[in-house]
Amino acid sequence: MKAQRRTPAPLKTCELTHIHSIDDVYDQLQIALHLPQYFGRNLDALYDSLSTDVKGPYRIVWHGHARSAIELGELYYEGLLDIFRAVASERDDVQLELD
Repeated sequence: MKAQRRTPAPLKTCELTHIHSIDDVYDQLQIALHLPQYFGRNLDALYDSLSTDVKGPYRIVWHGHARSAIELGELYYEGLLDIFRAVASERDDVQLELD
């Protein structure tokens, strides 16, 4: 009997661009990664959704992340980086690229 190979799921990519507010981040992630309807639009809910609700594999590419730091402020910028890095280190099917 021949073993069946599973076709890997396609890699979903969310490209964060033109970030001027935390709502820009939430909107772009929600569209690209299909965050659940009940997503609470706060940093704790974002971590929960990215770590458990979003099926992989997926990649988050944050273009101009250093420029976004000024627009977002330290709290949101550092919080987002912490979340993205934590999820990428916890899950084998998640990648983070800072551009």
